[in-house]
Amino acid sequence: MKRLMIFLLIVVALAGAGYGAYAMGYLPAELTPLIAAPVAQDAKADAQRAPQDVEAQAGVQPRILADAKVVPLLRSDLSMAASGIAQDVAIQEGDRVEADQLLIKLDDAQQRVAVAQAQANLARAQANLDKIIAGARSEEIAVVEAALTAAQANYDKLVNAAAPGNVKLAEAALSKAQAEYNRVVQGPSEEMLIGARANLASAEAQLNQARSAYNRIKDNSDVGMRPESLAMQQATIAYEAAQAQLDDMLNGPTAAEIASAAASVRQAQVQLETTQDSMPSDIIVMAAQVNQAQAQLDEAKAGARSEDIAAAEADVAAATASVQQALVGLRNTELRAPFAGVVATLNVTEGEQVSPGGPVIQLADDTAWEIETSDLTELDIVGITQGKQVSLTFDALPDLELSGVVDRIRPIGQDNRGDTVYTVVISPNKQDARLLWNMTAVVDFGAK
Repeated sequence: MKRLMIFLLIVVALAGAGYGAYAMGYLPAELTPLIAAPVAQDAKADAQRAPQDVEAQAGVQPRILADAKVVPLLRSDLSMAASGIAQDVAIQEGDRVEADQLLIKLDDAQQRVAVAQAQANLARAQANLDKIIAGARSEEIAVVEAALTAAQANYDKLVNAAAPGNVKLAEAALSKAQAEYNRVVQGPSEEMLIGARANLASAEAQLNQARSAYNRIKDNSDVGMRPESLAMQQATIAYEAAQAQLDDMLNGPTAAEIASAAASVRQAQVQLETTQDSMPSDIIVMAAQVNQAQAQLDEAKAGARSEDIAAAEADVAAATASVQQALVGLRNTELRAPFAGVVATLNVTEGEQVSPGGPVIQLADDTAWEIETSDLTELDIVGITQGKQVSLTFDALPDLELSGVVDRIRPIGQDNRGDTVYTVVISPNKQDARLLWNMTAVVDFGAK
């Protein structure tokens, strides 16, 4: 204790000598902070170390003191999950926000379109599943029954050798095919050309009208989604189709068209000859058609198979997953507060491109604080355990002294200029409204 008193007297004497030199004018005023500050800092550090040195020499275990900082108990660096343009930044630095409050909103036009498309696909898949489960409607069964009746009637007609009516039908089909062949070979009539030119003129007028409407909105950012764009495309297609039709008429029939018309004539001739000379093999074919129609009717009445239902259910599940994925993409265009707190930093402005993963907001709950120190060496950390009682003082609040308890100790040490230091977090036993983020504190862990 005597050595401690001597040491403190020396420190006071040195500080007084420096002040006296300044007061008597021996030191320039601009040099005084450069000299007085290190002296004061060294005095403070030596004053903290001196008791430990004296106590160690006196056989008393030295006390462990560590510099620390005040940090929020709950804090987070927030980032966007998607990239895009910041459309709405609803907060400023220093604002107090509530949990789930919207902080930043990105432009979400593409995400909303994706959601609408996914929902449409889901509705289509669900409708198909409902249709399969419901089975064939009475109207559909009636159609299949009519097909079976027709097949049976054709079979009966062939069996009963009712050929005269069939021959007439075949002759009419042959005449029609021959007339079509003559029309193709002779080319379009003047009336057809006049009609084609009129169609082209009408399509050109519609195209000009659509182009005029499109030109008024072509510089808009959402031009691809405007009805004028669709009208422009439809008018262009109609004009090109009308032009192609007129060109086709003016160019005359191609060899392929003539060959196709000739083939139709030959097919109608064969059909006529077949009808005229019905063979027993035709009866076998017609019987097969009757059996096929009967099988279709049985299937319609039996209802959906389990395999078809399972496949349709899988389609619904896949479409549902797509909707959920699209909704997640839409939700990722929003950044909401995970807890109530104060916006400490804000790193984005409206109209700015935001990249996913980059911190844009630092949010902290300033109603509860903890004390964090990374100033304990591997020699100091020995003996400090979770639950240890400590005392806390604060440089900015000399009248404030709090008790606390060691909440947790990070098990991995970090290198700090050759020393291995450990991070310890202390929970104060009570909070003080005057505390601010990163205020400096001193933690007294007591004797080793």
